[in-house]
Amino acid sequence: MTTRKIKLFSGARKHAKATATISNGTGRVTVNNVPVEIIEPRLSRERILVPLELAGTLRDKVDIVVDVQGGGFMGQAEATAVSISRALVGWTKNDELKGVITQYDKHLLSGDARQKEPKKFGGPGARRRKQKSYR
Repeated sequence: MTTRKIKLFSGARKHAKATATISNGTGRVTVNNVPVEIIEPRLSRERILVPLELAGTLRDKVDIVVDVQGGGFMGQAEATAVSISRALVGWTKNDELKGVITQYDKHLLSGDARQKEPKKFGGPGARRRKQKSYR
């Protein structure tokens, strides 16, 4: 009986949280049980595929299953990309891959801490206020 290694890595963006499970395999990548190649819209699919393209041939040696929830479609795509990047770097323990990913986009490994500014009283949004006229 062969032992199969599995590791978990997380990523987040705004209110979206993603958990990537990486194991030895043939290059299958699924997000919420959907193959990554058919995810719509195309812009979010391309954002998810960035760390896999930067990894090169390593992609064909591992299977990655990502569970993501919360947030909008782009927040989920960003969280998924972060978790996949962390999974690839953590799985290989390769400083060269880490350098390539960091040089492309430093937020793929460290995450992006920006959040929506909360709405305040006295207006319709976070900054906008009702105008006053003194005439």
